[in-house]
Amino acid sequence: MSFLKPRGRERAIEQNSIRDRVWRRVIEDRPLFDGLTSEELNRLKDLAAAFIAGKHVHGAAGQKIDDNVRATIAAQACLPILSLGFDYYKGWIEVIVYPDQFVPLREYTDEAGVVHQTRHPLAGESWLGGPLILSWEDANHIDDGAGINVVIHEFVHKLDMLNGSVNGYPPLHSNMRREAWAAAFSAAYEDFRRRTDGGEDTDIDPYAAESPAEFFAVLSEVFFAAPGLLQREYPGVYAQLALFYRQDPAVRRG
Repeated sequence: MSFLKPRGRERAIEQNSIRDRVWRRVIEDRPLFDGLTSEELNRLKDLAAAFIAGKHVHGAAGQKIDDNVRATIAAQACLPILSLGFDYYKGWIEVIVYPDQFVPLREYTDEAGVVHQTRHPLAGESWLGGPLILSWEDANHIDDGAGINVVIHEFVHKLDMLNGSVNGYPPLHSNMRREAWAAAFSAAYEDFRRRTDGGEDTDIDPYAAESPAEFFAVLSEVFFAAPGLLQREYPGVYAQLALFYRQDPAVRRG
């Protein structure tokens, strides 16, 4: 909504405000939002209203979109940008929601030039410059105690894409050092890959070992959904994410 003047932005938020009954249903008894102050919850609600005003949320494969679906997705999506602002989600407008995991058709060409087709079920997907896709079954499963949150994961990919590529290196703030970010993430990523390659049963989702981009997205999930776990496992990464998101979930959740 950066294209709107301040008054226009306020009017759009007012017109798309989330009813208190719906908002309470989304945030109450959800550990993901524990410890947020009244001011932060109000700011999160305004960001969620801006999200609903500025993004087109569509259902696919029979998924119906109502106020609860919009608010549930918007609240989780806006938590990472609570202290960053809505402009961090600029450059795209569409969110597509399936009832459950979807199975896209993928093609790739091997070294011999043979084209292969694959189908793998997905809970979410983010396209560079394009839509973000979610499974409602997974998006509605906000807290599982394991630090997994598909909405945060996919929207963090959108933050990663602000640099023009998906590589686990979002645009850092002026008070952050590129060397410190790279050192913390590189060391943690290599350690995590060593552990998963060795067959260790890790508390963090092993999908984080797929690539630096997935490592950034998965550890951002853990940062918000199970901050104590990330602080114990990789304190250097936790410190860098706290600087980037300008939040400290471990402190606010005790």
